[in-house]
Amino acid sequence: MKKRLERALLAAGQAALAATVAVVLTHAAPAQAEKTVAMLSSFAANMAAGAHTAVPMGYFQFCAEQPADCGPRKGSGGKVALTEANFAQLREVNDAVNGRIQPMTDLEHYGEIERWTYPDDGFGDCEDYVLLKRRTLVDLGWPGDTLLVTVVRDHKGDGHAVLTVVTDRGDLVLDNQEAAILLWHETGYRFVKRQAQHDTDSWVSLGDVLAPLSVGRN
Repeated sequence: MKKRLERALLAAGQAALAATVAVVLTHAAPAQAEKTVAMLSSFAANMAAGAHTAVPMGYFQFCAEQPADCGPRKGSGGKVALTEANFAQLREVNDAVNGRIQPMTDLEHYGEIERWTYPDDGFGDCEDYVLLKRRTLVDLGWPGDTLLVTVVRDHKGDGHAVLTVVTDRGDLVLDNQEAAILLWHETGYRFVKRQAQHDTDSWVSLGDVLAPLSVGRN
């Protein structure tokens, strides 16, 4: 009886502690964030960057229009130390952007096959979601060299863009086609190329050398 009582008290104390943590973290399913971060291995693989490759034309044109968000910014090539709090913030930003922006192709939106820009009017395709998520996280203090625009082939083989977040628990993917934030190797995508960490105006290959001509998809 005494041991059962001790176990019950211990369980109650642990539950109270978990509730306190949940109160401290705000807005982004913190209890779930804590569980998810705990499940991520600290040894999860980060993607290996290959040789330098061509910059997507859409990104090149975006930088011509938004030079303040590009330019020769050098990074340390580091990793974010993932915590329950900053994972919750990632989820909050990802959910907010995915919920606020309505999908629309560049051809429908602008009459162009490919245009990368901020979806300030509430409509955009995949790379527009990515650019807004990246800008929002940078404004919140996240290091720009850990937030990398990435070109992939999705489950249908179509060109697609996602935001890769480089962390000490692996590369996480923020995606407008998937509500959950996943490790890169859990997405089922083929990774083509992304911004280089040491210079985000440069791009590096990630293994699939057949880069799609267009990456703008809903």
